[in-house]
Amino acid sequence: MSSRDKLKKYIPLVEFMGKVLGKNSEVVLHDINNLDNSIVAIANGHISGRTVGGPVTDLVLKILKDGSYKEKNYICNYKGVSRDNKTLKSSSYFIKDDNGKLIGMICINTDITNIIKVKDMLDAFAFIEEEDTEKESEESGEVSVFENLDKNVEDVISSIINSVMEEYSIPPERMSLEEKMQVVKKLNEKGVFLLKGGVSEVAKSLRASDTTIYRYINKLK
Repeated sequence: MSSRDKLKKYIPLVEFMGKVLGKNSEVVLHDINNLDNSIVAIANGHISGRTVGGPVTDLVLKILKDGSYKEKNYICNYKGVSRDNKTLKSSSYFIKDDNGKLIGMICINTDITNIIKVKDMLDAFAFIEEEDTEKESEESGEVSVFENLDKNVEDVISSIINSVMEEYSIPPERMSLEEKMQVVKKLNEKGVFLLKGGVSEVAKSLRASDTTIYRYINKLK
């Protein structure tokens, strides 16, 4: 049985969860073996604007590259952002085969934009200024996670490239070989080259040829 066939049994669960959680919660089933068209099923897709056949997110690519799914079964309550800037509270469950290989993910994205606005209003109303207040700085132990929910592959690639390029204050044409290698290394770690067209888009952004980018990638191995 193919991984796609194994994932089909989760489609009714997606529909069920979408109805139970309500219209403010999007539920998505991803097929990890088809990154460019990974969305197998989706409930309440109006939250992100995505549909069946859409691609994975930048976070999914990162998880595939760093292998963090091997040591855990899910990640909960991290921040997500939709293309129209909705703030989302997101969680993802890892679907693995009998050998522990990741084959799919069920992701829940709840729109909390209005809740945050109400919270900010209440915080402002209840604010009391106190002198000599010490702030706690204890480490929570939780890993910082963030996700962009893009509608198509081009948007996913663009979001990842922009996030890395923003770290540099100089234009691509003035970057040194070492700096361009650093950019490619960071993009590789984020999984951008797992998507079709990733190499070409990175080449355009760095004002380089596809061949040059492939050469950089090979140097990283």
